[in-house]
Amino acid sequence: MRIMVVGGGGREHAIIKALRKNPSVEEIYCLPGNGGIAADARCVPIGAKNIPAIVGFAREAKIDYAVVAPDDPLALGCVDALAEIGVPAFGPDKKAAVIEASKVFSKDLMKKYGIPTAAYEVFTDAAAALEYVKNTPAPLVVKADGLALGKGVTVCMDRQTAVEAVKACMEDMVFGDSGSRIVIEEFLEGPEVSVLSFTDGETVVPMVSSMDHKRAHDGDTGPNTGGMGTVAPNPYYTPAIAAECMEKIFLPTIRAMKAEGRPFRGCLYFGLMLTKNGPKVIEYNCRFGDPETQVVLPLMESDLLTVMQAVTEGRLKDAEVKFSDKSACCVVLASKGYPGSYAKGCPITLPEAEKNRDIYVAGAALDENGELKSSGGRVLGVVAVEDTLLDAVRGAYEYAEKVDFAGGFKRSDIGARALRAKGE
Repeated sequence: MRIMVVGGGGREHAIIKALRKNPSVEEIYCLPGNGGIAADARCVPIGAKNIPAIVGFAREAKIDYAVVAPDDPLALGCVDALAEIGVPAFGPDKKAAVIEASKVFSKDLMKKYGIPTAAYEVFTDAAAALEYVKNTPAPLVVKADGLALGKGVTVCMDRQTAVEAVKACMEDMVFGDSGSRIVIEEFLEGPEVSVLSFTDGETVVPMVSSMDHKRAHDGDTGPNTGGMGTVAPNPYYTPAIAAECMEKIFLPTIRAMKAEGRPFRGCLYFGLMLTKNGPKVIEYNCRFGDPETQVVLPLMESDLLTVMQAVTEGRLKDAEVKFSDKSACCVVLASKGYPGSYAKGCPITLPEAEKNRDIYVAGAALDENGELKSSGGRVLGVVAVEDTLLDAVRGAYEYAEKVDFAGGFKRSDIGARALRAKGE
């Protein structure tokens, strides 16, 4: 089979490495890919949002199956466009991808179908939003309605921060049109859990849970990022909570989307908060999370391509989806200064391969001499899989120390909160 993966980050690298395990895969193309992905797939310099060029390449290269990984091409209808030329693809169509593309849609969906989430208000006028903030006790959460590269959410512990967040979205338009409409919602407290799930619109099969670390610096301080590391499974996500989420959140969401005429087929990401009043949805994503994918897929024992095809063809209920009972940790190496301004072009030398260790490349490119150089904010995801979470955390950090990347930094406490929860 000739496979095409749309995207070019660490998540896509993890997906490609998992797809390569299927013996029927002859060739994998990645659009646009990156300097590290080039070791595992043929990179094609077509941007992930260039739908006409993606479709043209799929036709020309006689692609048998596609995986559309990022949110933007999904929201732009990449899966629909590929279907029109007869190329089956993993991922939701444009109508279903709105569950992430519009925070207002997803909040209204949860309200309509009784899916537990934070109380909220929607605003299209900055003055009205600022008046609401002035009369509502903090903390609050301000969310841009549309896609914002994972940076459109501001947790505001005081009113002034909320005022600044509203102005940034609606007056300064820092997120473009994505911030012209905003959601202001109550602040929820409790452990956060990420649960990726396979679904074909009828059946939903959750993957192993994970815990992300969003803040840039140790102790969960500093600005929000796309994610500085992950561990899986998440110790707070017990079997009892998993059963409650299936009954009150996962199945109701799949049924709600079907009832709205937007059946969801692909990977639906549930961002959850385990509050004192039970689990609630913080957000939905219409695709694999990043860097959650980097710890979830290494624990998957079933064949990823086989499961993806079952999702696309509507026969997930008959597919085997199995995960190991081991633990995984991903430590992100980012460019110094991220998520603010940072230098590019810093040399990177990767260590020799080791058993149960992997490195997924996110923001790096090959220079004219074929040497790997940094090209983005989050550059590498260093992953270890071990029998225990403690060993996985230690393994990831030990392997990360073998990476030569003078222009990078990492948090030193990925997994610490999870280990405390386990009493380790």
